[in-house]
Amino acid sequence: MAKKISQKTINKILDIFDEFYSDKDKCYLNYTEDYQLLIATILSAQCTDDRVNMVTKDLFLKYDSLKSFAEADISQLEKDIHSIGFYRSKAANIVNTARKLLEEYGGTLPRDIESLTSLPGVGRKTANVVRTHIFHIPSIVVDTHVKRVSNRLGLTSEKDPVKIEFELMKIFPEEHWGRYNTQAIAHGRTICKAPHPKCDICMFADVCKEALINVVEVSMR
Repeated sequence: MAKKISQKTINKILDIFDEFYSDKDKCYLNYTEDYQLLIATILSAQCTDDRVNMVTKDLFLKYDSLKSFAEADISQLEKDIHSIGFYRSKAANIVNTARKLLEEYGGTLPRDIESLTSLPGVGRKTANVVRTHIFHIPSIVVDTHVKRVSNRLGLTSEKDPVKIEFELMKIFPEEHWGRYNTQAIAHGRTICKAPHPKCDICMFADVCKEALINVVEVSMR
C-alpha cells in the first residue's frame, strides 16, 4: 500500500467513485447461466470484454450446456474462439474445467476461492468475478484497469495483482469491494487511460499525484 495516503483521502476517493460512477455495479460480460460467466471470464484474459461478448454470443448458442462444453472437440472449439488471444490454451482450459465441474461438483460452480482456483485456467481474478457476480460475495477483481487506476491514485504501489487485491481489501470497507471493481474499470476506460490519461478533466485531479504532475506538464507546454 502507498504509505503516505490517508484514510481521509481514501474515503474521499471512494465518495468520488460513488458520485460519478453510481451506476457502475455491473458485470461487463454477457451471460445467462452461471457457468457461462466462468467461461466468459476465462476467455477475457488479455482480451477486451467487447470482443469476448462478440464471440460468446454465438458460442453459447452452439454449446448450450456445460455438458456440451465438456464434450467439445478442442480443435473445433479453438476455431470457434480463434479471434480471442491465447485461444489454444483457453479452449483446453474451458473443456477441462467443464469436465471437472461435472465430475467433481455435479455441474454446479463452487463458491470458495480454493475450489474455483483449482479449475483449469481459473486464477484469483476469474474466481473473484464469479464470487462477486454469481454468489454476491464481496471480492476485489484486479484487472489491468483496476491495477492502473489504483496505482495512479496512490492506493497501492504494488504491481502484482494478488498483492494489490489484498492491499485494497485492507484499506477499503467490504461494502465497496464489489462496486470498486466496475467503477475503476469504467474510470480506466473513459478517463484514466493508458498511456494517455485525461488528467485535465479527471474528477480525482486534486487527490491524484500523477494527475497533478500531468496537468502541470501540459500547462507548461
